[in-house]
Amino acid sequence: MTLDIQFRIKNNPHYQRYIRENSYWYKILNRDPSRIKEMEELAKEKYQLRPTDRINRMLETVEMLQTLMSSFK
Repeated sequence: MTLDIQFRIKNNPHYQRYIRENSYWYKILNRDPSRIKEMEELAKEKYQLRPTDRINRMLETVEMLQTLMSSFK
């Protein structure tokens, strides 16, 4: 694995956790470092780090607050 990829993984705790949980990625990245983007996308999907996931969480929070506010009235 190249130093660049090692730094990318080391600097992001989500990627570190993902690669530890899915250790087969060590082998894949050693053989084909260009697949780092694929691993990053899978990690983002698993830990819901994509922009759409963040928007959905925000909307769920707003809905919960609206429900709470309506129950107090």
